[in-house]
Amino acid sequence: MNTVLWAIAGLVAAGFLFSGMFKLVQSHEEYTASQPWAETAPRWAPKAIGALEVVGAIGLILPAVVGVAPVLVPLAATGLALVMVGAVVLHLRRGEFSALAPSGVLLALAVVVAWGRFGPYAF
Repeated sequence: MNTVLWAIAGLVAAGFLFSGMFKLVQSHEEYTASQPWAETAPRWAPKAIGALEVVGAIGLILPAVVGVAPVLVPLAATGLALVMVGAVVLHLRRGEFSALAPSGVLLALAVVVAWGRFGPYAF
């Protein structure tokens, strides 16, 4: 199960790293053109969410790999799950049902990593 959790954490980290960098490197205009939710959000929101996603992705992998403060892994997974709860609620309220699948999958996988690393497969 430890190997499965590592694989899931790697997938979640890759997904959030991609998503976070997408938000960080694009201008506000470019991002809002591809993501309609950002039009009504505060201008700083996509960049802030992107930064949280990148830091969370790093927190899923790096502490366990270097062996320094591995308790940060389940904390990062919990934080990313909370970000995805917000995303799911936002997409539900806006009626953007096609965006629910990726958000829901990332939410579920982050919850699995948090459960596994807080619980029976902690470092």
